Amino acid sequence: MSGYKRILLKLSGEALMAGKSHGIDSERLNDYIEEIIEVSRMGIQVGIVIGGGNIFRGMSGVEAGFDRVKGDYMGMLATVINGLALQSAFQSKGIKARLFTAIRMEPVAEFYYKPSVIEALERNEIVIFSGGTGNPYFTTDTAATLRAVEMEANVMLKGTRVDGVYTSDPEKDPDAVKYDELTFSEALEKELRILDQTAFTMCKENKLPIIVFNMNEKGTLKKLLSGKKVGTLIKN
Repeated sequence: MSGYKRILLKLSGEALMAGKSHGIDSERLNDYIEEIIEVSRMGIQVGIVIGGGNIFRGMSGVEAGFDRVKGDYMGMLATVINGLALQSAFQSKGIKARLFTAIRMEPVAEFYYKPSVIEALERNEIVIFSGGTGNPYFTTDTAATLRAVEMEANVMLKGTRVDGVYTSDPEKDPDAVKYDELTFSEALEKELRILDQTAFTMCKENKLPIIVFNMNEKGTLKKLLSGKKVGTLIKN
């Protein structure tokens, strides 16, 4: 086993499109749900933060002429839609999942409250965080890091469509070399874009390790949490 008892899994909203131009691909959603259920059954407590880029991105809204604050709130609401989709998919398989929002919107979801989150995790319920931090100008990377620190996660796992961190974009550069492990300082020196600066600094200051891995490759999440070398580990 990896030794990680409690994890925060950060997923991108765009990943849910699975090749579509927008929205949610039901097969991709189901694949993610099955992967997460597997590790939950291993006794690992799971928190999830998912982006909303498959529905609306705040910065794209700004480029289209929206006010930045309103655009960011629209992006936060998009993460709630994705959170509801995740929760519904878990429940369809008989798995208890709790959806928390950073902005009050009962009865859609519960308002974020750390004691309720910890209680749910300790009952081995899946916890889904949505609505970002509840504030504009912060990304879902920052929301994920904040929730990971608050829930006292052992690690933050960033699920992407590539199998780790590379010297350059492996989808564009065939000579890109993968890093198996990095320190936070090395990642900063090499100017590697792993998380946004605020989120990355928060991980560094709170000694929260990050693992970047390919969530779209079936079985990878279980391998990682079974102690196998997967993706790229960034730590102090």
